[in-house]
Amino acid sequence: MGDRRRRSMRTALVAEALRVALAGRIRTDPAAGLDIVDLGGGTGGFAVPLAVEGHRVTVVDPSPDALASLERRASDEGVSELVRGVQGDAAELPEVAGKSTADAVLCHGVLEVVDDPVQALQAMGSVLRDGGVLSLLVAQRNAVVLARALAGHLAEARTALQDPDGRWGPADPMPRRFDEAGIVAQLAEAGFMVHTVHGVRTFADLVPAAFVDSEPGATEALADLERAASQHPAFRALAPQLHILATR
Repeated sequence: MGDRRRRSMRTALVAEALRVALAGRIRTDPAAGLDIVDLGGGTGGFAVPLAVEGHRVTVVDPSPDALASLERRASDEGVSELVRGVQGDAAELPEVAGKSTADAVLCHGVLEVVDDPVQALQAMGSVLRDGGVLSLLVAQRNAVVLARALAGHLAEARTALQDPDGRWGPADPMPRRFDEAGIVAQLAEAGFMVHTVHGVRTFADLVPAAFVDSEPGATEALADLERAASQHPAFRALAPQLHILATR
């Protein structure tokens, strides 16, 4: 399976769960769409497809280059009028997005790098309307412990297991990883109620690409396996990422 197809599989399950959550926020007139803020949304991998579905999306990202790519992507899809890019970060979110203005906030792969996760979550909560949805995607500690051990880096695996931030050493490029209990506790501290937790990429990174490419129906079977395992507690605990849907 090529890298693009693997990335598509990884994001598809997140997009499916998000779509179900957003369906519960559809107003009296479904054609009106929702107001969505995508923190760290970069080039619009989630924002543009959501705009294609009729939602209004504000992408808040610190990178001007990413926002320029977002603008081009939205133009190519004919949804420029529904996508707005704003330069900023988590700390500036209430000012640049506005308080109580969003039906949903996306925070995918951002909480790992902010200075204070709870403060960032509180900022996200402040821009949500009552009952608004938070879609949170974070890196999970357990997966990197297993990965370092299987690669023969046993000392690094033990370090990641015991380190408060789930890092395997000074050279680890990831500033912070989470476990399920820890991130759920931080969400509660920030005033959120967790509704669902899914594991992401449990098998997609492990199954050999040559097998999936050569076996008829293997791509669909792998996607089905990912979907089934995503809510299974034992396998969810081994997933490289956790996708959490919560409300404030």
